[in-house]
Amino acid sequence: MKKLVMGVVLLLVAAGFSVAGAETFGVKKKRPKLSEFGRVVIDNGSTAKGQAAVAFPHWLHRSKFTCRLCHVDLGFAMQAGVTGITEADNRAGLYCGACHDGKLAFAAVETGTDGVKQENCERCHSVGKNVKFKNDFNSFRRTMPRERFGNGIDWLKAEEEGLLKLVDYHEGYSVNHAKIKDPEDIDLSVKEDKMPDIIFSHRKHAVWNGCETCHPEIFPIRKGAKPYSMQDIFDGRFCGVCHDKVAFPNIDCQRCHSRPVF
Repeated sequence: MKKLVMGVVLLLVAAGFSVAGAETFGVKKKRPKLSEFGRVVIDNGSTAKGQAAVAFPHWLHRSKFTCRLCHVDLGFAMQAGVTGITEADNRAGLYCGACHDGKLAFAAVETGTDGVKQENCERCHSVGKNVKFKNDFNSFRRTMPRERFGNGIDWLKAEEEGLLKLVDYHEGYSVNHAKIKDPEDIDLSVKEDKMPDIIFSHRKHAVWNGCETCHPEIFPIRKGAKPYSMQDIFDGRFCGVCHDKVAFPNIDCQRCHSRPVF
């Protein structure tokens, strides 16, 4: 009888492991809609107060500003839900409130030319609501170079062709630094047989991120000081801090592994 019970327990444990494994391996992930790639839902107590959560569209903000401006000068964390923004912070001119002041961008409450106050809450707190936005993603995308993955926009090419004029300085929040020469491209060798090596362009990354977004927290300053693997990247570390979330996804292998193999 004991052997029978033990056998049943082992079968149940094995079944549990197989189900758990099936949840994380061997499944093709569904890609988000182009307009939703990079969208971050911010809910730091909004729903608890009866307000809809915020749907933050990265595409709209990165069409105007560098990543560095928000994630370094304004202090937004690189991980969703970590910053802990509050309404009081915004009204004090911090985080979102640094730009959404009624001058650079719309404020939470604005007074029209007729003297009537207008609340703009739903322009940000829009999750689960049918809100008609002023800026349409599909219309914007039609004016940009195309890309296979992510949100379908080749942002690097758009910047290089002058289609985007990125703002990297906000008075009162940014500090003027002397410009430095971009470091040369770096060859990153891979250990997989016949997999092309990576040619890492500092210039292409620095246009958007400066130096501080990546160094020294995500990457050490010295090349090779911290080895990392593709699994680390898939787990959201190193390159994976940005890629697969806002920057083009990891399935676009040849965008990085670009050195010809002979």
